[in-house]
Amino acid sequence: MPPTTCPRPLIAVVGSVDTARVFNPPLRDAEKAPEACRVLGAELFKAGCDLAVFSSKPTYIEADVVRGYAEAGSAEAPGTVFAYPPRHKSVDFALPSDSAVTLRTVRDTSGEWEVSYYRTLLDCDGVLLVGGGQSTRIAGIVAMSQQIPVLPVAAFGGGAGQVWVNLDKIRNGLDDTGIALMGDDWHPDAAPKLVASLLEQRARRREAEVMAQRANRWTALRASASLVMSVLCMVLSVVAIVLAPPVGPVSARSLSLLLLAPLVASVGGALIRHSFEAEADSLRAAARGLGAGLVSVLLYCASQLLAVPTLLDALDVRRLLFFTVPLGFTAGFTFDLVFERLRSGAAPAAPAGPDPLAGAAAVPAVTGPGAGAPQPEVAPPR
Repeated sequence: MPPTTCPRPLIAVVGSVDTARVFNPPLRDAEKAPEACRVLGAELFKAGCDLAVFSSKPTYIEADVVRGYAEAGSAEAPGTVFAYPPRHKSVDFALPSDSAVTLRTVRDTSGEWEVSYYRTLLDCDGVLLVGGGQSTRIAGIVAMSQQIPVLPVAAFGGGAGQVWVNLDKIRNGLDDTGIALMGDDWHPDAAPKLVASLLEQRARRREAEVMAQRANRWTALRASASLVMSVLCMVLSVVAIVLAPPVGPVSARSLSLLLLAPLVASVGGALIRHSFEAEADSLRAAARGLGAGLVSVLLYCASQLLAVPTLLDALDVRRLLFFTVPLGFTAGFTFDLVFERLRSGAAPAAPAGPDPLAGAAAVPAVTGPGAGAPQPEVAPPR
């Protein structure tokens, strides 16, 4: 695999201008292509790029690109050519011993050239395409699908020319000027502009990756903060139970604890529910949970006040909180179900269990001959 820690851009060289082959689409001006490849190789060296090549055969453009790359090399600014042949193949670009360019062979474990070829493309910072056939066209399409910068020199036709046609639809971060430059007829003065266009694509891609990483870190931070807030809300709800005043007439403190504690629990439930969702909007989730908890708790308290009109004369806040705090949490965690029930005209369902307000009202004892008889079942209020 390519050295991902290398600070220099790694540019894959792909294509062929072999006139003995028949390409579809056909080549154009193939006699100018070798010199063009040497000029492009020299410009890639001047731009501080390393090369990724797959074969040293003269029928492929790698030989000419590496030759121009090595000719432009100097001891002050050495370059590296990474060769990725299959395990049973070798490469030899006949570089002089005193060349400033270093050839490093990175042999792939696979014996099939396609595996090494396409695997390497995905780890490169850009792809230079000249001529070629179906494999060159597929390499360009693979690169564009992964948002890898591409430089199809369409002046020589072949698969690279077809990639240029597809690039006009995908864009890959290029503007009209850059696309038109890649489609122009070849002239040596275009080489620096073409290489600069390739590196501009790389700069935009790196900028987009940095922005995506920042967005991911911010999303993770918001998710962590949301979970911390949910835990804090649940702790505050439990503390409210501990600090609840004794049984007595309603006061501002007792009524505030009775209403606020379950609302805080509903916000905690909504934030926990929000942590399982793809969209990151904690404030909206907290508002929805608060609304669901407010409606559920108020409807429950209203129903109990209707059933026990003297409830506020001797209010047992602690006993009620043991029931309303889980009710608020459940409403916040399942706020979508609460709103669906409200749309259908039904009040939010309370958790199953004994009514905590049963002890708030005096129930007369049943005496007399019918004391042991079963009492008629009374339907709960709806």
